[in-house]
Amino acid sequence: MFTGIIQAIGRLAQRQSTGTDARLYVQTGTLDLNTTRVGDSIAVNGVCLTAITLPGDGFWADISAESLAHTTLGELSMGSQVNLEQALTPQTHLGGHIVSGHVDGVGTITQCYDDGRSIRLHIHVPENLAKYIAQKGSICVNGISLTVNSVQDAEFTLNIVPHTISMTTLNKVKVGQRVNLEVDIIARYLERLLLGEEAPKAVGINEAFLQMHGF
Repeated sequence: MFTGIIQAIGRLAQRQSTGTDARLYVQTGTLDLNTTRVGDSIAVNGVCLTAITLPGDGFWADISAESLAHTTLGELSMGSQVNLEQALTPQTHLGGHIVSGHVDGVGTITQCYDDGRSIRLHIHVPENLAKYIAQKGSICVNGISLTVNSVQDAEFTLNIVPHTISMTTLNKVKVGQRVNLEVDIIARYLERLLLGEEAPKAVGINEAFLQMHGF
C-alpha cells in the first residue's frame, strides 16, 4: 500500500523486452534505498512494482503484459522522469490517501494552464471510471494523491499547487499526455457492497446502510 505522496523523481534508464512482457531499470535519484530489499514494492508513476535486483543507484523490475496494456509504463522513452514512492510502513505518515498501486485505467490531459502560481489540469477518463470520481474526493494520478476540484461527465479538474509541481513530474505535463489513474478504493468497496448479494437491491445508500457495513 502507498499514500500517493511522492518521495523522489527517478528516471527510466534501461528497458529489456522479454517477449510479451518487459524488464525495466529505474534510477531512483534521491530515493533512500538503504532499507530496501529484493522483493520490496516501489510505486513508479502509480504502478506497484517489485524490486528484483538492487544494483545501487536504482532497481530492476519485471513488467507483466497486463501492466503494459493497462498503464503508461510501456510508453515511456529512455530517460523519462517518473514519480517514486516506497511502500507504507507502520511509521509512515498517511499524508495523502490509501493507494494500492493497481492502476484502474489511463486518462488523457485535455487542458493545462496556469492559475496563479498553480496549474489547472482537465483530465478525460474512461467512461467506466467516471462514476468513481467525486468533487472534493481523492484520486491518484501518476502515483500522486490529488483532490478533485470538479467533475463533469467523464472529465475532472485538478489544481496543482506549487509544492506538488516542484516535487513531482507534473511540472512537465502537456495537453494530450496520458496518465495512470487509480480511483479511491473506498468508492470501489461501496460499489461492491451495493451490488453484492448481501445488499438488498431495493435499498439505496443511507446512514443506516453505511453504519451497518462499517462506514
